[in-house]
Amino acid sequence: MPISGALRQPSRTLVTAAAAVPLTGWTVHALALHRQLAAARRDPLTGLHGRDGYTTRATELTARHTKAAMVLICDIDHFKQINDTHGHAAGDRVLAATAARLTAWAGSRGVVGRLGGDEFALAVRIGAARRRLRLDQLAAALARPVDIGDGRLVDVAVSIGAATPDAIGTTDLDVLQRTADAAMYAGKHTGTAILADRSHADAPSVNGRRAGRPGTAIPGAAV
Repeated sequence: MPISGALRQPSRTLVTAAAAVPLTGWTVHALALHRQLAAARRDPLTGLHGRDGYTTRATELTARHTKAAMVLICDIDHFKQINDTHGHAAGDRVLAATAARLTAWAGSRGVVGRLGGDEFALAVRIGAARRRLRLDQLAAALARPVDIGDGRLVDVAVSIGAATPDAIGTTDLDVLQRTADAAMYAGKHTGTAILADRSHADAPSVNGRRAGRPGTAIPGAAV
């Protein structure tokens, strides 16, 4: 008896299903690996984006929302003193609390990154009419004392500088961050967030950072 075509050839449905099994397994594996890599790019203490992840997202935001973009640099004042007086565990709590407050302030309209140490960077979408109000709100939020454990509170101050493409004349993230950094330094220890103008963009820099910042000293020169 001749063998029918249905018996000679596997069902297309079965072939498709069989082929999908390893593909589905690989897809699941690839997605899991992607999540692990994404998590690895996060700062383990604060959960914020590291420098690379932040830079990618901040560059996209400033390019897309030219007229409404704002870039900020924030430093915790006297952070070494907090570590020396209360211990590094307390310092970690201050970093984590600061990160949480920055994230809450930026919300879904921005990205926050930890550049290293007590230095943070943000890129957010805020209309020009609300910039001053929002910066004042951020300064107030960051100035709240932080619970460092056992009911102990430590006073915290954070210096804030901000720069916008319309005021500085560029969407280049490096330029905006350097300008925001100069504005932050101009308002250091004042408790007021400084919104940069063109004068801050002209501040001297070394390797893309304001001259005098850690890591900008010229080898062999007095600092």
